[in-house]
Amino acid sequence: MHFRRYFSLSAFALAAAAGSGLALAAVSPLDLVKPVADYKIYVSEKLETLLTDTKAFTSAVKAGDVAKAKALFAPTRMSYEAIEPIAELFSDLDASIDSRADDHEKAEKDPGFTGFHRIEFQLFSENSTEGMAPFADKLLADVTELNKRITDLTLPPEKVVGGAAALMEEVAATKISGEEDRYSHTDLWDFKANFDGSKKIFDLVRPLIESGDGAFVTKVAGNFTTVDTTLAKYKSGSGYELYDKLSEDDRKVLAAAVNTLAEDLSTLRGKLGLN
Repeated sequence: MHFRRYFSLSAFALAAAAGSGLALAAVSPLDLVKPVADYKIYVSEKLETLLTDTKAFTSAVKAGDVAKAKALFAPTRMSYEAIEPIAELFSDLDASIDSRADDHEKAEKDPGFTGFHRIEFQLFSENSTEGMAPFADKLLADVTELNKRITDLTLPPEKVVGGAAALMEEVAATKISGEEDRYSHTDLWDFKANFDGSKKIFDLVRPLIESGDGAFVTKVAGNFTTVDTTLAKYKSGSGYELYDKLSEDDRKVLAAAVNTLAEDLSTLRGKLGLN
C-alpha cells in the first residue's frame, strides 16, 4: 500500500463535510456519463504519451546516456502525474512505478524500491545508470501493464470527480515540501501535471454545476488561475526551475494557493451527489 497517499481526517475532509451542502437538484447520474466518457479519452491519451515517453526514457537509461535520461525524467513523469488518481486504483502498479524511498524499510537500498524514483536516485544522486537496466525494464513493463488495465477499466464517477481534489490535496499535503522528486528537484513539473489533471476534471463537470452554483464555479475558476499564474512564474525554457531554487516564501505562497483550491475542490463530489 502507498501509505504516503492515505491521510486520516484532514482539513480537506473537514472542509468537504462542512461546506459541500446538498447535491445540486438538477444533476442526475446520467448527466455524468458524458464527462466521465470524455475523461476516459483524456486518460487514454495521457497513457499513450506515458508509454511512448517511458520507452524513450528507459532506452536512454539502458544505453548509459545519463544526460539524456536526466533530461527526459521530468517530462516523462508528467503524463503519470496528470492521471494519478486513476493510476492509484491499481495500488500494486502505483507502488512499483511511483513509490518513494521512505516507503521501503531499507530506503534506497531496498530491493523493493523500484520505478521512477529509484532510477531518479541513481541518475541525480549517483550521476550514473549503473545497475539500472533491470529497473528500466521493470518500469516499462509496469507502465505497459497499467495502460492495459486502465484501457479495460470502467471509470467510477466518484473516483473521477474526487480526483480533482485528490491531485491538489496531495500537492498541498506532501509534495509542497519537495519530498517527491528529492534527488532531481523537478517537483514543479509534477505540480503542473497535477494541476492540469485536476483542471481537466473540473472543466468537464463545470457545466453541471454552473447553472445551480455559479458563484462556486467562478470562485474555483479564479483559484485555478491563481495557481496557474503562480506556477508560471517559475517557467524556465520548456520546463521549470529546480524546486530547491525556490525560497521558503515562494513555497508558502504556492502552498496557500494550492490549499485554497484543494479545499474548494473537496466539495465537488458532494455537489454532484457522489458522496
